[in-house]
Amino acid sequence: MAKVKDTIDIDVLDKIDIRVGTIELVEDVEGSDKLVKFTVDFKDFKRTILCGMKEERDDPKKEVEGKQALFVVNLKPRKIFGIESEGMLFDIGYEDKITPVLAVPEKEVPNGTRVG
Repeated sequence: MAKVKDTIDIDVLDKIDIRVGTIELVEDVEGSDKLVKFTVDFKDFKRTILCGMKEERDDPKKEVEGKQALFVVNLKPRKIFGIESEGMLFDIGYEDKITPVLAVPEKEVPNGTRVG
């Protein structure tokens, strides 16, 4: 198991905006062996978010489309393969070299609900 990261102040954590969103659409990113493109509904807004799960799952569309998950929504947008990614999927396992799983709410909650 990995070592616990350095201690941070609560104000650093308060800067991260993590929200529940529903993955409405999963599309292939042409030319990429890893990336898929999500269209995510956060109730008051939608975002395009790229995720490197193509190699980790047999059929990302079938496995995650329509599911709620946690996303970081206040990251600076980043252009990858010509597509602007406007957030990040908050998943579990990647850094520990296991097949990642979605971080999901215990039961369905309204899209846009904040963590914390």
